[in-house]
Amino acid sequence: MRLPFQLILSIVFACLVGAAFAASPPQSKAPALLPQVFGGWQMEGTPRTGSDPAVADASNARVLQEYRFTDLTAATYTREDGRTLKIRAARFSDASGAFGAYTFYLRPDMNKEQIGDQGSSVGDRVLFYRGHVLVDAQFSRETPMSGAELRELAGMLPKPGGNAGNLPSFIQFFPTRNYVANTQKYVMGPIALAAIASPVSTDLVDFGASAEASLAHYQTPSGEATLMLISYPTPQLAAEHVRRIDAAHQMTNQNSSGISEIAGSGSFFDKRTGPIVAIVSGGISDSDAKTLLGRVNYEANVTWNTPSENTEVHQLYSLILNTVVLCAILGGIAIIAGVAFGGVRILVKRFFPDRVFDRPEQMEFISLHLTETVVKGPGGNASERAQNPS
Repeated sequence: MRLPFQLILSIVFACLVGAAFAASPPQSKAPALLPQVFGGWQMEGTPRTGSDPAVADASNARVLQEYRFTDLTAATYTREDGRTLKIRAARFSDASGAFGAYTFYLRPDMNKEQIGDQGSSVGDRVLFYRGHVLVDAQFSRETPMSGAELRELAGMLPKPGGNAGNLPSFIQFFPTRNYVANTQKYVMGPIALAAIASPVSTDLVDFGASAEASLAHYQTPSGEATLMLISYPTPQLAAEHVRRIDAAHQMTNQNSSGISEIAGSGSFFDKRTGPIVAIVSGGISDSDAKTLLGRVNYEANVTWNTPSENTEVHQLYSLILNTVVLCAILGGIAIIAGVAFGGVRILVKRFFPDRVFDRPEQMEFISLHLTETVVKGPGGNASERAQNPS
């Protein structure tokens, strides 16, 4: 029994559609955070995992949520010499979240370590982050090789893909000269900002406008100052918010009673540079404050792509990509089918001439053989014509 051509085409099309969607990358689970073995350390038992930020840090769970915490893995490692190492690895949606959490837990008394992207230590405890993973390691006894062992661990941690591995771009405009070590803080929400000493309130920062903020301390000839940078999506939003901050500062100077949105005393200067609002405050002279503020200058960098965390955009991208792949497959099948059909005709005509596709030159066909006969009347004129079959 021969199948209709339309049915065959429908079956082929359905198979191709299924193959195209099957070829699309599945939503795989996130890779495991911690390895079983590294640097001579062996994992003991089964690691403890969880996606609740309260399991990672009950007192700062909401802060971790602002940094887009995703999951935690905690494990204990042992060595043959009896030493133990407890590791807590927290994963975030992107490197900005891990960097922000690192600065949140960073203490001024920590020593800088060359581990991961940034690392610090105090006593037997080491804190570092790499990519979108923050690691807190606690040794039972530290040795000269502990740093090398953790560097090996850092190299085995999973990496974020694409723009998720980028740090916030505006932090590059912090001056490096006279920076007080371990004082930079990066915040992505009002709860984290309220937990640190900020020159302005969360209402003035306005995280609802997609703002990001970071502050650091600097040593000046007249004392220590706080430099705060607030990044907004556009220069227009930055100009609007710097006007609000100026108005709040003027009201604070006129009326000292009540709750002020401008914290601290002493010098307070601000300015807008591009989409960034820069603020200097502290018990320093006005000239030192203006000098520090003048060292912050925004320079635009043109990039071809920007980070996007919208899942709908990624789904649309996958749909378009699958459609293009399907069209390419269908086009390839059409080309192959056309070449195959033409090749088969040529081969059949060569080996079986005048049998399948061609007709013989001399071929009988039905014919009526009609001729015209003229019937003349009595006067010799043609009065009637008739067609008679011959």
